[in-house]
Amino acid sequence: MARFKSQFNFMLKFKRHIGNKIIWGKTNNSLFKKEYIFSSFKNNIGKRYLSIHEYLSVDLLRSHNVPCPEGYAAKSPEEAEEKALLLQNVCGDNDLVIKAQVLCGGRGVGYFKENNFEGGVHVCRNSMEVKEIATKMLNNTLITKQSGPEGKKCNTVFICERFYIRKERYIAFLLDRNSDGIILLGSSIGGSSIEDIIKKKPDAIYKLNIDINNGLTTGQAREFSEKIGFKNDQLNIVTDMIINLYKVFKKYDCTLLEINPLSELNDGRVLCCDAKLNFDDNAEYRQKNIFEKRDLTQENKEELLAKKYNLNYVSLNGNIACMVNGAGLAMATLDLIILHKGNPSNFLDVGGGATEEEITEALKIINNNENAKICFINILGGIMRCDIIANGIISAFKQVKFNKPIIIRLEGTNQEQAQEIIKNSNIKCIVCQDMNMAAQKSVAMAKIIEIAERENIDISFN
Repeated sequence: MARFKSQFNFMLKFKRHIGNKIIWGKTNNSLFKKEYIFSSFKNNIGKRYLSIHEYLSVDLLRSHNVPCPEGYAAKSPEEAEEKALLLQNVCGDNDLVIKAQVLCGGRGVGYFKENNFEGGVHVCRNSMEVKEIATKMLNNTLITKQSGPEGKKCNTVFICERFYIRKERYIAFLLDRNSDGIILLGSSIGGSSIEDIIKKKPDAIYKLNIDINNGLTTGQAREFSEKIGFKNDQLNIVTDMIINLYKVFKKYDCTLLEINPLSELNDGRVLCCDAKLNFDDNAEYRQKNIFEKRDLTQENKEELLAKKYNLNYVSLNGNIACMVNGAGLAMATLDLIILHKGNPSNFLDVGGGATEEEITEALKIINNNENAKICFINILGGIMRCDIIANGIISAFKQVKFNKPIIIRLEGTNQEQAQEIIKNSNIKCIVCQDMNMAAQKSVAMAKIIEIAERENIDISFN
């Protein structure tokens, strides 16, 4: 648990360097600040939560008396056509909306890699159009601003009724590290991302700290509903909706429950037209029904493999791979790389008692990462002696047939013996005693490789 907390604290800290979102708002004429962790840079970056698809989130909310659109999921064009006909029988001959089910934002303006089909959300007039669009979406890769260049495979589409919306609003429950509790965020403006709302109209954001012991009261929910613009009969409906959403948040160990948009329709109804739910990974043991809904095809393959071998691995966007023992040292290693204007390709903590098998698997993951151009191994020998670690690294290198330049820093118990072992091996690497110097050399070497690739120059390290 201690290692997990250190790793999560690292992730919060590291995101401050490379893209954490800072939310500003106004409550009772005083500014509040909340470090809100959207995985906006490469949605699959290491995190402490499980995400499930939109259609599953809608089903979960509907089962707890939260009004949501009628809709059906489909995994083939033929099934999509059938579900569209069924939906029109239930809801009338209204237009339909088909949405690609991928775990990343920005679907509407994304495109599919295989056929260049634009948009992961489309309005269709009938079931034939639904089938046609589903054919272009299913089994293809949707690339969005949040998916990264590799995109996300679309295995399912969600077909729902099209609504004519009078007004869109925003509400979200999330964990707040500053108050050690749950907060409710809301805005009279919805539909776009919360970041865009903040930029356009920060005064439209409202925040409510919820006492975890007392819970969310009906009075608080009603007052909050008024602040985001609901009146009369709608006020009672939205008050009940917020109470039910809070119950879902607590019952299922959510880290985020976001409704965007919360839509007021022309006929006066209020519906949760899109829902994003994240669940705490630490709650898997008591949320088995939720975690059975996990879609592994949407998750980072490297992180899944690392988890199998008890490695703390976080995929990042840089080109300097790191293998470190201990979360604290890993934090410092990445900080140094960034300080010297480099970009890490991962956070990898093999732990203080890593076995040869775990080191081997860690190096396999790094070796298979095409973005990683070099590998910086930073080991502090404490209880685990450096010479034992060195022998494990050498054995692992032979098994993996590692093909990237290596910089190794070994310090601690039996460090001299370890450095001698590395020196006498056939591993072609740079051995550094100083951690700062090792980080500088890692960044310099990565830049050399980057320039050479850009200029189409072949280089080798002997």
